[in-house]
Amino acid sequence: MYRRSLRQRVALAFAICVAVLSVAWGLAFFAAIRLSEDRVLTQQLQVAANSYPVLATNLRSYDEIASLPLALRAWAQTNPAEGLYEFEADELHVAVISTNKKKQATNNEQQAPDIEKQATGNPQKNAYVVFDVAGIEAASSEDWWLLLVISGLVGTLGVLGFGLGIVVMRRAVAPVAQLAKAVADIDLEHLSAEDYKRIESGRFGDDEVGVLAGAIEKTLERISAFVTRERDFTSSASHELRTPITVITGALELLEQSELSAADVQALDRVRRATLDMKTTIEMFLCLARETDDGLYQEQFLVTPLVRQAIDLQRHLLSRKLVDVEIEHLDNPCVRGHQQAFSIAVNNLVRNAFEHTHTGQGPITILIKTHELFITNQLYSDADGRYTSTDASSHGYGLGLGIVQRLCERNGWSFTLLADEQRVVARLSW
Repeated sequence: MYRRSLRQRVALAFAICVAVLSVAWGLAFFAAIRLSEDRVLTQQLQVAANSYPVLATNLRSYDEIASLPLALRAWAQTNPAEGLYEFEADELHVAVISTNKKKQATNNEQQAPDIEKQATGNPQKNAYVVFDVAGIEAASSEDWWLLLVISGLVGTLGVLGFGLGIVVMRRAVAPVAQLAKAVADIDLEHLSAEDYKRIESGRFGDDEVGVLAGAIEKTLERISAFVTRERDFTSSASHELRTPITVITGALELLEQSELSAADVQALDRVRRATLDMKTTIEMFLCLARETDDGLYQEQFLVTPLVRQAIDLQRHLLSRKLVDVEIEHLDNPCVRGHQQAFSIAVNNLVRNAFEHTHTGQGPITILIKTHELFITNQLYSDADGRYTSTDASSHGYGLGLGIVQRLCERNGWSFTLLADEQRVVARLSW
């Protein structure tokens, strides 16, 4: 349970990380300064101890250029300006001081105008303070070692700071990671009635993550309840709707065995066709209503037998139209998916093609390829073979196409309708 919101925890984690790193860097630099001071004093004391009982003086002052060390005389004759100079090769540090200014500072205010005139008339005279650091400054090899140690310390602090930042931020966003893992463990393709309980939104508190977890939990609870209702409905509807169809079909078979007049036979045929259409419609809507179908979407089946079955079932629609049906086989494909859904889609397309073909507008061509099925209504003779997309509803070809589209989407197939003035082509690909 967290008392602070996610935004506050992230801000606090960032502040803690910055504060810890700042303190660590401050201590590191302070330790480096103290180490340098101690080292300089220790080296100077060691030089003095080595010259005992005569104590060497490293710091000396010179008023004349002739008294300077030989290495500095040529440089001093150039009359350098006041300041600090370093001669690395000779291990000397030199401070240049103007003695004229020093003399002016010792006179009182009454004598200042005369002294200024005297100072401007005399050439500048410098004094030199020389600090011999031989044996005190570290050698180049020691400098490199010291640089290596400092670099290692800086790198170590950087790595520790990076690791600390990761640990602190992980703890800050741990509720988000827990919620993401809980959601990832849910199989969204096969939801059960108990999946929403995996979220356990109560353990995330009342912050932003808790609100999100609660919303996800309630949504999954509603979805799980819907899946349960859908499964119960489809199982009940499948039995309750198919039972009357079975009774009607049995009664029709009994009637066929009796002696009937020609008018009665025709009426019986109409009832049989209406019953078959009703059965197909029920199966189609039940197939669309099911969220899961117990692995039936992984079946393998041949396309050609289903196409021929659809033609035989719908051939009565062409009994008075004198229209031929031509089947062209370029392949005998095998499709993986829901066989009943494919059969329903093909039946819809064949029925539409037969119903919306008038006398003399044939033939109806069915072309079976490796990954495609074409059902073509020939309106006029055409040898071009090119199809142009258009609004098929203007040709009255829209019956059941929305259902076919939904079936294809559920199974990963593709359905398109192409039409022009010569033909209407329904294309089903997988």
